[in-house]
Amino acid sequence: MMRKLVYILPFTILIFFSSNIRSQQIEWGQINSANVIDIIAGQNPDIGTYTSTVQIGDHNSAELFINGRTSLSLSQIGDYNKVFYINSFTDAEVKNTITTQGHNNIIDITGSNSISENMKMNIKGDNTTIFMRNY
Repeated sequence: MMRKLVYILPFTILIFFSSNIRSQQIEWGQINSANVIDIIAGQNPDIGTYTSTVQIGDHNSAELFINGRTSLSLSQIGDYNKVFYINSFTDAEVKNTITTQGHNNIIDITGSNSISENMKMNIKGDNTTIFMRNY
């Protein structure tokens, strides 16, 4: 047991200190229910692929099949929310933000095009279903 710890501990420390960590740009006390969604949505970096998923509630699920040029920020606040997002069939660069607040919402998005490449979708309410097809 101790021998495994001797090998694992230095490796863990190396990974921790070599990761690129972005600094927090807002004070913790300034975050409230009126601005938390805007803060989460604004976390996408300007370069590279980035996917952020925040789920607050019970029985939320997200199935994401994305390409290497996709930056997606997904937030689900509530219970029984589902997101199905597939854009792996295209090479288009996409920077999207999807936020659901409520219960039993379903969002099903397939494909990407020039209309949806910088889409920001905010769903507030219960029992909403959205099917979006971009070809």
